[in-house]
Amino acid sequence: MIEKAIRYFRDEGYRFRVNAAHGVYRNLPDEEYITRMYRAKMGRDPDLANPTTFNEKMQWLKLHDRKSEYTTMVDKYTAKQYAADIIGEEHIIPTIGVWDRAEDIDFDALPERFVLKCTHDSHGLVICRDREKLNIPQARKKLDKCLKRDYYLALREWPYKDVPHRIIAEPYMEDSDKPGELTDYKIHCFGGEPKIVQVITDRFSPEGMINDHYSTDWEKLNLGRGKHPMSARPIPRPAELDELLSLASKLSAGHPYLRTDFYIVDHKVYFGELTFFPASGFTPFVPEKWDTIWGEWIELPRQES
Repeated sequence: MIEKAIRYFRDEGYRFRVNAAHGVYRNLPDEEYITRMYRAKMGRDPDLANPTTFNEKMQWLKLHDRKSEYTTMVDKYTAKQYAADIIGEEHIIPTIGVWDRAEDIDFDALPERFVLKCTHDSHGLVICRDREKLNIPQARKKLDKCLKRDYYLALREWPYKDVPHRIIAEPYMEDSDKPGELTDYKIHCFGGEPKIVQVITDRFSPEGMINDHYSTDWEKLNLGRGKHPMSARPIPRPAELDELLSLASKLSAGHPYLRTDFYIVDHKVYFGELTFFPASGFTPFVPEKWDTIWGEWIELPRQES
């Protein structure tokens, strides 16, 4: 506690992040907030006039690429129908229920295994593998806390500004050959072209999540982002890779950048979600050259006078 207090007074970036988490800067204009948050997290100001790196272009897109359909695309409830209209209902995980409040959920009516998600953020998640063992008061408390969170204000990702705060329930899904786990395939697309496949494994293991990146030819890349380590050995190429890339291309067509997420269960591909700003553009690449490489792949839309 004393160390955090000392750091708060000595470290301007840390102080900004702490204050921002408590809503101190909620009235700051988006551009000023983004600039200060970028400086606090990345150690330098972004070049918003002439952005070149991926992280800088993420900030530019937050400020200048704003279309009403983006709200539909990031809403975990409405995104399902959006994706279904493009790639087909067969790739959509069914919705068991939707609620505005955690207290309205009838847990007895849910299946033995299920997942609850808040539709407007990335942290409101309750995974139930056995309903009889679920701590329902704790689950409601977590969901209530997430429902109150304004995800837009925290990172100024404009598409989330008008997403309704709701909860949805989905069936619990897992890899049949690896019970308790579900590999997450995140396809990074640039101008509708898939270029990087990010693979998240061991998300719920005691050792912690593994974060790998592959080319679309399934070459493992020396590319890290965030605190999670890479796997010590290559991950087998999924038999459904071509299908993943095709679906990702269809969903991302017409967008400067879009990450499309999928799961594979018993060799069937399921849609996960759409993301415009991974890590909100506030996380360094390792090695740093990838920030420039990814940035070169993004062609920013032309601004009207």
